[in-house]
Amino acid sequence: MADSPAPADQPASLLSGDEDADGTPANGLLPAELRSWMRLLAAAGAVEQQLRSRVKDAMGVSHDEFLVLCLLADQPGSSLRMTRIAELLGRPKTRLTYQVACLQHAGLITKNSACGDRRGIEVALTDKARRLLSESTGPLAAAVSQAIAQTACAQRYTQLHDLLPPPADTTEKPT
Repeated sequence: MADSPAPADQPASLLSGDEDADGTPANGLLPAELRSWMRLLAAAGAVEQQLRSRVKDAMGVSHDEFLVLCLLADQPGSSLRMTRIAELLGRPKTRLTYQVACLQHAGLITKNSACGDRRGIEVALTDKARRLLSESTGPLAAAVSQAIAQTACAQRYTQLHDLLPPPADTTEKPT
């Protein structure tokens, strides 16, 4: 197993891509859809593992807090209601409340009553968070590419990497 290119927690056969004509793996029981889903989960897990420590080092926040910042950064106006953030992350509202409190304490977000609904809470990025994201996201994007490269063979790397947009500082030339 030491010579296998697969991560220690993923069997090499899961990432190999060997399939019969009907999409069933030549050496397993999973149909092509489930096999692809498992590859995607393996790649996502590898990315998350790479990012956890790098996010903490680069930004001083947890990976889950980083996900909240990324969601906000990707919104027009850089704000969202807390219920929507919880839905998008698939997290309980109670867990999100703690993460938002940590981000607010760090000066990275603000909380206000949602317009027209006093019960709703709207969360928005601060200028400090925007600067921090601007400075940190380049190296973190490189970590994503590195994690995908370590997870998959060359063919799978290309397929997974094609799902990602080109880095902001490079221009992709049409082929």
